[in-house]
Amino acid sequence: MPVAPLSQKEIEDRLAELPGWSADADRLTRTYRLGTHFAATALVVHIAQVQEELDHHSDLTLGYNTVALAVNTHSVGGAITDLDFQLAHRVEDLAPGHGAT
Repeated sequence: MPVAPLSQKEIEDRLAELPGWSADADRLTRTYRLGTHFAATALVVHIAQVQEELDHHSDLTLGYNTVALAVNTHSVGGAITDLDFQLAHRVEDLAPGHGAT
């Protein structure tokens, strides 16, 4: 099934279900703050596993105690699609287990 870009209204409606996430320049973005660098690194590894499972990858940035994600769907010209929201929801499910805020 082909992936299609979401409308601005669809993006806004779906963002309401993902506190902390935003749409910034045609990308979904979120930054998590964790208690330690090790916890942040562990979260990155778990996010990488989810991305492999979904075969959909974000730009992932590891800071001292932060993890930042930015994702869109390259195959539709860099627009936001359902795939991006699937990844965001999976990451949200992981984050509390790592102490992310």
